[in-house]
Amino acid sequence: MFYCQPWCRHITSNLIAITAALALSATTHAQSSLSVDTQHFTLNIERVASGLNRPWSVAFLPDARYLVSQRSGELILIDQQGNKQTLEGMPQVSTQGQGGLLDISLHPRFGQSDGQNDWIYFTWSKPEGNLSRTALSRAKWQGDSLGPVEHIFEQDRASAPGRHYGSRLAWLEDGTLLMSIGDRGRDPNRAQARDDHAGSTLRLNDTGDVPDDNPFIGDPDTRDEIYTLGNRNIQGLTVLSNGDPWATEHGPRTGDELNHLMAGDNYGWPKVSQGNDYSTNQPIGEDSLPGMRDPLHVFQGRFAPSGLTQVTSDTYPEWQEHLLAGGLASQQLIRLTLANGEQSNSDNKGNITENNTEIIAREVVLNGELGRLRDIRQAPDGALYLLTDAPKGSLYRLNRHAP
Repeated sequence: MFYCQPWCRHITSNLIAITAALALSATTHAQSSLSVDTQHFTLNIERVASGLNRPWSVAFLPDARYLVSQRSGELILIDQQGNKQTLEGMPQVSTQGQGGLLDISLHPRFGQSDGQNDWIYFTWSKPEGNLSRTALSRAKWQGDSLGPVEHIFEQDRASAPGRHYGSRLAWLEDGTLLMSIGDRGRDPNRAQARDDHAGSTLRLNDTGDVPDDNPFIGDPDTRDEIYTLGNRNIQGLTVLSNGDPWATEHGPRTGDELNHLMAGDNYGWPKVSQGNDYSTNQPIGEDSLPGMRDPLHVFQGRFAPSGLTQVTSDTYPEWQEHLLAGGLASQQLIRLTLANGEQSNSDNKGNITENNTEIIAREVVLNGELGRLRDIRQAPDGALYLLTDAPKGSLYRLNRHAP
């Protein structure tokens, strides 16, 4: 057996470091422009900005600049040349586990001439000693900086551990805001507790208070803010062109779901699940139960969803009305084609109680080329953007090239 002397080990160590640096440099260079063939066209994936610290969400300002949240607590302003500026005034976040500065979203009337609705909304994990809770705040945009932060909502209970915050935001057509909150990762049954925000989606006004037509208003056993319950940990949330909210949520060990969110419905967790226990690999709950809504699609393997959008722009005509879902552990971007059946049985508030929509086609667009995918968004100009979840994450634009 050969034993390396200290001087030899030093040289070997340096060679390994140099080799790793060269490999990283080659990978980084390759990722600055990557071409991928899809079923319909070629995507040229262009890196817009790099060196982001675990980015979580991206929002698009009217002047074509970007806002990106970093889990470490910074909100980053990025210009068209990829130059980055850290904005001052954000609250101190809990970065334990999956916590941090999470989703960001602009008010739907952001950019109107009077500027009264130039609000930036963001979710974050609020620290309280060794505990934390999902919180919602907003700040008025002042052109290149943030005004004072207003804390407008927080979940009812602080708890440990630091995971399953949910935290995705999406605006409904009536100007109300949906916000997901995970089951917080220790007691799954919280998702079935109607007096607990954990494991649910909430519907709020833009000021953080409760709309008077929420599905459980007047029910003394259920929190007024709750819109749906039985949701393990939603990290993909979008509103389709027809006004319907859809979500992707993490199952346990497999069983990740795509759901059409319907006001007042129970999505089953943990009584209903398509996933398995982490330690025993045995099924959790039942496949289906009366009074609980089944998922419209279960992703294969350990997809780990984060980020969901519908393609509505003319930039990608073959993908019109399709869904794009990003994956963390899987490192996949998946395209899902919907077929709409007849919708019926609306209640007196116009909420759809039955839906025959189904997934009729599926394509894996990306499969590890960029790493863990945290967010997928369509910008106002119609372009699609991706964020990668890494200590040196990047923002990418997907440019279509006809074959």
